[in-house]
Amino acid sequence: MLKIKRIYDIPNKDDGYRILIDRLWPRGISKEKALIDLWFKDIAPSTELRKYFNHDPDKFNQFKIIYTQELKTNPAINKLKKLINQNQKVTLLYGAKDPNINHAIVLLEFLKENK
Repeated sequence: MLKIKRIYDIPNKDDGYRILIDRLWPRGISKEKALIDLWFKDIAPSTELRKYFNHDPDKFNQFKIIYTQELKTNPAINKLKKLINQNQKVTLLYGAKDPNINHAIVLLEFLKENK
């Protein structure tokens, strides 16, 4: 089972293996409170893409296209797939405020389409 969740949401046992997928540490949350198993920065969008997107809804479609291309050539994707296969439950954690336009949605879709 693979799902996404905001890192600010309360952790629970159903989360399983918790992986933070942001390049930058989320503001206002301590590492102890986050309860992550792994901080996997290398799977996040490039710094340039992150700055371009800046969580602008009007840029999300273009962001999705570019981030998907980055994922296709990112060697970290194979490591992430291996971690997912090794754990029954995996939760990908992100810090973005908007649950409908963020890189976790794109990554989850990519992983489901490219098992």
